[in-house]
Amino acid sequence: MTLQPTDNALSVFILVRALPAWLALSRPERRRIGQEAAPVEPGIGFRAFDCEAFSAMCSDLWMLDVPSPGALNRVIERLRDTPLFTAPYFDLVAILPAIEDGWQRYEADLAG
Repeated sequence: MTLQPTDNALSVFILVRALPAWLALSRPERRRIGQEAAPVEPGIGFRAFDCEAFSAMCSDLWMLDVPSPGALNRVIERLRDTPLFTAPYFDLVAILPAIEDGWQRYEADLAG
């Protein structure tokens, strides 16, 4: 099987739990810190989801679309250096990398 450039792309779900220090901040201060920490590398997609009303496991879910494992590594290293984790304002619960429609790629390779 020959790897295509898209074979390196990952969707990554990062589960985090907001800590009391984060919740004690004003909403404008939270927005400022979040904007400064947001991934800025080209080709990175970022979405944020609130789940505290639905789960005791985590308060937020961040979804990253990254073009490669190396890009993911850079994003995570950068995030770890921000106040989100150094203050700390969040606990990291889980990092779940996934391949979107991986089964379709597999079946296409079988048919290939």
